[in-house]
Amino acid sequence: MTAQYAVNPSRMALVNIDMQNAFVEGTPLAAPQGTRIIEPINRLAEACRKAGIMVIHTLHVTRADGSNLGTMGELIEPVRAGYIREGSETAKLHKGIKVGQGDILLYKPRYGAFTGTDLDQLLRANGRDTIIITGICTNICCETTAREAGMRDYHVFFMNDATETFPIGNVGVEDIKRAVHATLGAAFANVIPLDDMVSRIEQAKGARATAE
Repeated sequence: MTAQYAVNPSRMALVNIDMQNAFVEGTPLAAPQGTRIIEPINRLAEACRKAGIMVIHTLHVTRADGSNLGTMGELIEPVRAGYIREGSETAKLHKGIKVGQGDILLYKPRYGAFTGTDLDQLLRANGRDTIIITGICTNICCETTAREAGMRDYHVFFMNDATETFPIGNVGVEDIKRAVHATLGAAFANVIPLDDMVSRIEQAKGARATAE
């Protein structure tokens, strides 16, 4: 059985992955149910802020001139078409996502939030060794970030009902999610429902307040 990680708000960060217009709705890159997770993510983010958990929103953005597309651009036509190009409307964070005053926006050039960014330095400089993952897409940017974090010895909480993706060929969204959750849960993360995460954060916040 997978060990259950501790919830210590002072050592945690929410990494909300790529809730951008391009991935939430209205483009070939969008998850069919992308808007479904907006409200739950906002609720979790607010619980995090109140508990002193760092809140980070990542945005997957490529250079305006296309110079850093690499093999990602070769494989994915909508990426070449500019849906996540710097400065485009579709690359912006979806208007439904609430960004708090102290939240951090992290721009990333690749699927994983640790690749080509200062996320590792940002977390370590602030004493954070545990991350919570939400966002889009379950099996691409969210999963890649979870694996990258695990390889760096971060404790990872992966929300099993607060990520979304799109079908691939004849493989449906729910089948993709089940495979991702099974793999991550076995070797990389605690895979739990968002409501459980909120409850554990509130309990930890309450316990800390009592101790103080």
